[in-house]
Amino acid sequence: MAGTLDRARRAIGRRLYDKDHAIRLALACLLADGHLLIEDIPGVGKTTLAHGLADTLGLAFSRIQFVSDLLPSDILGVSVFDRNEAEFVFRPGPIFSELVLADEINRASPRTQSALLEAMAERQVTIEGVTHVLKAPFNVLATQNPVDHSGTFTLPDSQLDRFLMRIALGYPSRAAERRLLAGNELRSGSRNDRLAPVAGPNDLIDWQQAVASVGLSNALLDYLQALIERSRRTGEFAHGLSPRGGLALRRAAQAWALTDGRDHVVPDDVQAVLPAVVDHRLARREHGAAKPSAHLLAVVDV
Repeated sequence: MAGTLDRARRAIGRRLYDKDHAIRLALACLLADGHLLIEDIPGVGKTTLAHGLADTLGLAFSRIQFVSDLLPSDILGVSVFDRNEAEFVFRPGPIFSELVLADEINRASPRTQSALLEAMAERQVTIEGVTHVLKAPFNVLATQNPVDHSGTFTLPDSQLDRFLMRIALGYPSRAAERRLLAGNELRSGSRNDRLAPVAGPNDLIDWQQAVASVGLSNALLDYLQALIERSRRTGEFAHGLSPRGGLALRRAAQAWALTDGRDHVVPDDVQAVLPAVVDHRLARREHGAAKPSAHLLAVVDV
């Protein structure tokens, strides 16, 4: 399995230069059966990463472009009258897919954003009083522009908490940008130029189930608990990590260990995923201070 994941990571890396850590975090997020939020400026490769994950893992992919006039029914689906059958027939929306790209999610209204909540939390949607189960695997990868950009709505805490991880890609390194400038990369975003799959949906389901079997020693659990308790007891944050946030940190660390081919978690696994898991869940009381994850690592000893 670790070899297959390495092949997927290398394949995506041939399209998204010098972003190996972000690619590995994204893969670990899917292995942990979590949803991923990528927050960054336009044009740094967010959609390229989404396409790469879908292609290499062989997942059915749908893209929803979030705009100000998008309606919940545009995401979930709607019942239409079938004259031949003389009855209303449900037409599923793009949410019924294995990997759903919610592109620029914070450009839609809060009402439309909330249409994703039930799907992300319970893997089902309720439409006109009827519940429709979303088949596994089902994961959401959302992109959002920085909140200070025009035409954006801030995601509420309840929505942010549904994302297991939040990452950023950032600008390419000098060497990576030189490769972009020297090549013909503008056409690489075409869906006719897909990466070859190295796995399939059933493999992803098996890996997601395997994450739960990755072991955590009592000492490692003590370390996790110290981080969680410190987030609640320090006066640095408006509020501490919730139990769901603590479970997210544990599951992400297990998935990270699995991508490294190990059947147990070590402190380095926790430290590798901590920023992606906690920085969007914790708010510092003092603006401009260090990121929450950096503060926690500084005050909690291994």
